[in-house]
Amino acid sequence: MKYRYTIIYVENVKETIEFYEKAFGFIKKFVTPENDYGELISGETTIAFASIELGNSNFKNGFRKIDDNQKPFGVEMAFVTENIESDFQKALEMGATEFEPLTKKPWGQKVGYLRDNNGFLIEICTPVKSE
Repeated sequence: MKYRYTIIYVENVKETIEFYEKAFGFIKKFVTPENDYGELISGETTIAFASIELGNSNFKNGFRKIDDNQKPFGVEMAFVTENIESDFQKALEMGATEFEPLTKKPWGQKVGYLRDNNGFLIEICTPVKSE
């Protein structure tokens, strides 16, 4: 088995793809003509977005939508960078909101948390240095 996709259900797939391109530098792989599903080129694991409507058709028992007026879900995507200060600031300038400021962890890693344009939790961090 191999972990291949993270799919986040959002109100507007096209806007979300554009946000991730501008805020984090990912490249759009494709968006369906219906604008109800799209993927980013993001490495071995694909980041994908699907519309709330598509989610409703997939999940007959329903699901809880992201609400940026509520606390975020207990799940995050983590993006690793060597340029944490500038990448964190760029995301803020492109519309992300700060959830927790950049801090240095006891093991030396720098970490900060943002919420994307839908309210989903994003970690921006430096690589963990192995000894």
